[in-house]
Amino acid sequence: MVDYLHETVFTWGATPLKFGAGAVDEIGHDLAQQGARRVLIVTDPGVAATGVAHRVTEAARAGGLDAEVFDGVRVEPTDVSVLEAVEFARQSTWDGFVAVGGGSAIDTAKAVNLLTTHPADLFDYVNKPIGAAKAPPGRLKPLVAVPTTAGTGSETTPVCIMDFVDLKVKSGISHPYLRPTTAVVDPLLTLSMPPRVTAASGLDVLCHALESYTARPFHSFPRHTPETRVAYNGANPISDTWTEKALHLLARSFRRAVLNGGDLDARTDMMLAATYAGMGFGNAGVHVPHACAYPIAGRVREYRPADYPQDEPLVPHGESVALTAPAAFRFTFPTDPERHLHAARILDPTAPAQRDPREQLPAALTALMRDIGVPNGLSGVGYDVSDVPALVEGALKQQRLLAVSPREVRNTDLDTVLTESLQNW
Repeated sequence: MVDYLHETVFTWGATPLKFGAGAVDEIGHDLAQQGARRVLIVTDPGVAATGVAHRVTEAARAGGLDAEVFDGVRVEPTDVSVLEAVEFARQSTWDGFVAVGGGSAIDTAKAVNLLTTHPADLFDYVNKPIGAAKAPPGRLKPLVAVPTTAGTGSETTPVCIMDFVDLKVKSGISHPYLRPTTAVVDPLLTLSMPPRVTAASGLDVLCHALESYTARPFHSFPRHTPETRVAYNGANPISDTWTEKALHLLARSFRRAVLNGGDLDARTDMMLAATYAGMGFGNAGVHVPHACAYPIAGRVREYRPADYPQDEPLVPHGESVALTAPAAFRFTFPTDPERHLHAARILDPTAPAQRDPREQLPAALTALMRDIGVPNGLSGVGYDVSDVPALVEGALKQQRLLAVSPREVRNTDLDTVLTESLQNW
C-alpha cells in the first residue's frame, strides 16, 4: 500500500433533492417512501404565522401520516433554544422529522434528530475546542428539509450551528449523518420573504460559494484515514463546479430578488443558488468570513435589523458573514489570484479593473452590499475598534473553519481583517 504524505482522496455528498413550484405539496408521499409514519414538524413562529407549516402538515396528513408541529424554534438558535426543542421532542416518539423554515429551523431539527436518536450531552457532539466532537454512534431518523429562505443551504449540509449563550460565540455539530435525507425546495415559499431577510439570506449563499471556491485545496491536507476524513474536505473539482454555477445565478438575480420580491424567476434562481452553494461548501467547507461571523453574532449588543424579530438584538447570519468578506478575500488573494479574479468577473463582468488586483473581488462585494442595503461594516451593527480583540478571540475558537483557509490564519491576521471591516466603503 502506498504511503501518501498528502491527501489524494476527497468525498462529496449531497441530499436527494426535489425542486420546483408546488414540490412541497408532495411531501406526504416523500415521507412515506422513507418509512415515516409519525413525524414532528419543526418550525419557527414567523414561518408558522405565514401558514407554510400548516400547509406542510396538511400535505403530510394527506399522505396518511400522523404529524404534529413544534413552532418554538428561535431565529438564530442558541444552545438553550435547541435543548428546549429537544425536550419537547422527547415527550413523544417520532420516526421522522420535517424542518420548515430557514437555517434556524433546519439546524434545530438536525440537533433534535441527533439528540433524540442518540441521547447524549449536547457538548459531546459539538465541534472542538468548545465540545468533544464525538461522532454519532449510528445513523439518524429520516429528516426532510423544506427551506423557506434562499440562504443557508442547510438542507444539503452535514452541519448545524447555534449560539452558545454563556460563551458568547457560535459553534455547532458537524457529521455526515446530520445531512437531511431529502430536501424539498419550492421557490413559491420564498415569495413572502421581506427584503432584509432576502438580502441577509442571499449574502450567506454568496459567502458559501466564495469561501468554498477559495478554500484550501483538498490535496494540500495531510493524508486522512477513511475514519478520520472530515466533512469539510477543502476545494475540489465537484464543489468548484457547483459554486461557480451559484455565483452566476447570484450575479443575475440577487439584486432583483431583494428589490422586487415578487419576481418568481429571480426567487427560483436564488433557491437554486442556495442549493448549489450548499452542495459546494457542504463538502469543501467555509473559512475566514464564517469564523469571524460567529463572534460577531454572538457578542451583539443592541443591533435589531428591520424585518427580523425585534424582541432581542441579533445580527442575521448572512450579514455577520458578509461584513468581513471583503477584507477576508483581500487576505486570501495571494494564495490563488486567478481564482479570486475569476469569481469577481462572474459577479460583475462589467466592473472596471482595480489598480490593485487584490481589490477586484472586495470591490464587487461592496458594490453589491451597497445596492441591497447592507450595513457599512462592523460599525454599522454596533462594534468599534475596542471590540476587535474580543472578536479575534472568538474567531480563533473556530479552528474547524480556519483550518479550511487557503492561508494560515494567525491572531494578527484576524485583527487586520476585523479592523479593516469596521467600514467597508
